[in-house]
Amino acid sequence: MDFPQFENKTGITFKDKNLLKQAFLHRSYLNENKGLKMDHNERLEFLGDAVLELVVTEYLYSKYPKKPEGDLTSYRAALVNTSTLSAVATELSMNDYLLLSKGEAKDTGRARQYILANTFESFVGALYLDQGYEQAKDFIAQNLFPLTDEIVEKGLWQDAKSRLQEIAQEKENTTPQYKTVQEIGPDHEKNFIVGVYLSDMEIAKGEGKSKQEAEQEAAQKALEARNWS
Repeated sequence: MDFPQFENKTGITFKDKNLLKQAFLHRSYLNENKGLKMDHNERLEFLGDAVLELVVTEYLYSKYPKKPEGDLTSYRAALVNTSTLSAVATELSMNDYLLLSKGEAKDTGRARQYILANTFESFVGALYLDQGYEQAKDFIAQNLFPLTDEIVEKGLWQDAKSRLQEIAQEKENTTPQYKTVQEIGPDHEKNFIVGVYLSDMEIAKGEGKSKQEAEQEAAQKALEARNWS
């Protein structure tokens, strides 16, 4: 992988090149390259998630001094969810540098979105370790903060399940029901597929790393299927 090219693209040069490589190293890659003396990126992801949440929370707290906690929490969730982070990671061409198993490399669907979102968090964690909080904050500010106004103005932060329930009760006098239809993957990396039903009719399915995330995606797809979005 040509990681110097990625450094040129981001304008960030790592002191510890192994730390940069580790940020892109998926667990599956090590299963096929057991001689590689490196760890996968999940610990970096754990760290980066915490840094990301603090930076975004601080930003929103300052940007919206009169907004209540509930709104700020929703804005933050929209900024750091899988769809947003994977889209930003794609813009940064992170997909071109992923170190994946041959099997994972073939999957370009929802599973790849999760990997890209996790890699974004891993990169933030690696950057924090390599160059400190301020550099990590600058990177997040440059790539995430510009999305905030659109998310707020278009209502993209609103809870899809709540909107679906409100509209379904108003238009069809029914309450959406959710059912887990499938669980995919090992326990440490499980994905859930959930169906949403109106009057016992399946309207849409969603997928997520938790049942709650899958339900949110299912609700959003149901809103779109009913032209209620």
